[in-house]
Amino acid sequence: MGGDSLQAYDVPERVKTYDIDMDVMHPLRHKMIEIILDIVPFDQEATLKVMDLGVGTGILSARVLKKFPNSKVTAIDGAEAMMDIATERLGPMADRLNWIIADFRQLPAETLVADSYDLVISSYALHHLNAGEKLALLKKVVCALKPGGWFLNADITVAEDESIEQRLQQLRVEGVTSRASASDKRFASVESTRAYLSQMQIAENDQPQTAASDLKIIREAGLPAAEIFWKELNEVVIGGPKPADR
Repeated sequence: MGGDSLQAYDVPERVKTYDIDMDVMHPLRHKMIEIILDIVPFDQEATLKVMDLGVGTGILSARVLKKFPNSKVTAIDGAEAMMDIATERLGPMADRLNWIIADFRQLPAETLVADSYDLVISSYALHHLNAGEKLALLKKVVCALKPGGWFLNADITVAEDESIEQRLQQLRVEGVTSRASASDKRFASVESTRAYLSQMQIAENDQPQTAASDLKIIREAGLPAAEIFWKELNEVVIGGPKPADR
């Protein structure tokens, strides 16, 4: 995450409602996690070293740790306020997580040792980086992956065409308004929802790319077989394996 994004998330009031808000704004995220778990090709008993970029409240890491009981996760997030919620969610599995507070653009060298990770995952985090920052980060990630290791990302994108993007945003606003609690004044109407989402995107420094651009970035970073495995409206699951001969 960039500096503005870190400040937006490292606020106790924001963190308390994070999971509730995510279910209202991104109800497909649970399906996206299932897709990631389906794509991961490793045996469930394998001893895996995993990195989670933007672990947040730990929802994706928790599912990985549960499916792969011999795995350990290096959990990276810039918002220290997320740590307590993630630890609570993980319960006894928290002992298998190494939490690192860091900006994606300035990751500690010890987290990026070459050929050290079997799997790098991320969800709803990398869209806070611009295209150049994302490419620079993913080049480091590819270096840190073992040959045959995988990178998988669940995130938001923007449409190629502006008129399509406007329609997608209209659908998003209407969906959030309909799913939100009647007592939540932020989403009391289409107008208030649109205003809140616009302010949030500015505060969090959102910089989503098109799906085609994200795929190009991932391939240029060193994963030539990368693919878009799932896409619905403006949300995608994307990634691929590091070549076995690298």
